[in-house]
Amino acid sequence: MHFLAFILKNLTRRPIRTVLTVLGLAVAVGSMIALLGISDKVERAVAAAFDTRNVDLIAMQKDKPMGLDSDFSEYFVTETRKIPEVARVSEGVVSNANAVGREGIQFLVQGWRPDNFGFEDMDVLAGRLLRAGDEHKVVLGHTLAANLDKQVGDTVYFVADPQVPYEVIGVIKSPVIFENGGAIVPMKDGQALTGKRVTGFSVKVKQSEPGAPPALETVQEKIAALRDPDDKTAKLEAKTPENYMQSVSQLKLLRAVSWLVSVIAFVIGVITMLNTMAMSVMERTQELGILRAVGWPSVRVMQMVLGEAVFLALAAAAAGTGAAAAGLYALTRSPRVNGFVEPGLSLWVVLVGTVITVFIGVVGGAYPAFRAARLLPTEALRHD
Repeated sequence: MHFLAFILKNLTRRPIRTVLTVLGLAVAVGSMIALLGISDKVERAVAAAFDTRNVDLIAMQKDKPMGLDSDFSEYFVTETRKIPEVARVSEGVVSNANAVGREGIQFLVQGWRPDNFGFEDMDVLAGRLLRAGDEHKVVLGHTLAANLDKQVGDTVYFVADPQVPYEVIGVIKSPVIFENGGAIVPMKDGQALTGKRVTGFSVKVKQSEPGAPPALETVQEKIAALRDPDDKTAKLEAKTPENYMQSVSQLKLLRAVSWLVSVIAFVIGVITMLNTMAMSVMERTQELGILRAVGWPSVRVMQMVLGEAVFLALAAAAAGTGAAAAGLYALTRSPRVNGFVEPGLSLWVVLVGTVITVFIGVVGGAYPAFRAARLLPTEALRHD
């Protein structure tokens, strides 16, 4: 019999124990993969917001790691547009919002000007985009429009300003999931709804010559040197999209929680695997003694036990990945979540989850395998 077939046969000899071990591991592994998947999806969504629009720099108020807490005057936007190396600037004000009658659905509301370059890659599914002079108008992402059951011509009341009706003038589809699940209003309306002046702005930097890298550091220094004459304590910090994503507190917290759950899942998985394989070795002591007596070297016995642990881990990884994908799909069907997270798992998350699970199998099976390899045939055959 082939060695791998021999290992599989050992596992199928005790099907109930094998299935229960796989299910126990799959629960731990599935929770780990699901959280890693959510963290990965959120980070990819934030990155897509900048990558698809070729944003070079994101300017926010300095020392405001929460991002949405940033608030500064439009003076900075005006002065940044005057910097010779700057090609385009699009500012906005953003905050969390709720609609009257649908308070359980939280979404992002953004105040934009009609010339914001974010509009350029959106598909208008119905109605139109914002125009100069618009007031109390709102463009809904298609996900939010479905969640609120609104269409062009309907009216939305925001909890932050429940007395003012906002007419839905358009429904859009954006490459950015937050915009599909959010609302965009004119800049002044956004300032009224959020109580802020400007939350931040995106910058596209000119190239000095074709093929040359943009002068990012020069623009960063000039933006950092700007001072509002009416508020000299206000300072800005312009970051590249990569540095911005590394500094946002919400993303840091999400990563930390994901890896904390991964560590807990790893410990639970190792204990489960150790218990299962230790019991298996103890119950098969005489069988292992016979294998040693007929000439199996200790290394081959160790490979057999570790092989069984790795097969269990691979089965758990497959079951856990399937459960995580199904759980994420179900989660993203909820209107409370589908404006922030997309369904599905990236290949990177599946590979990381599988590698960690196999490592669980190796670590959990190491001691039982070592113990099995050290059995002497005479002692093993006399074991009761």
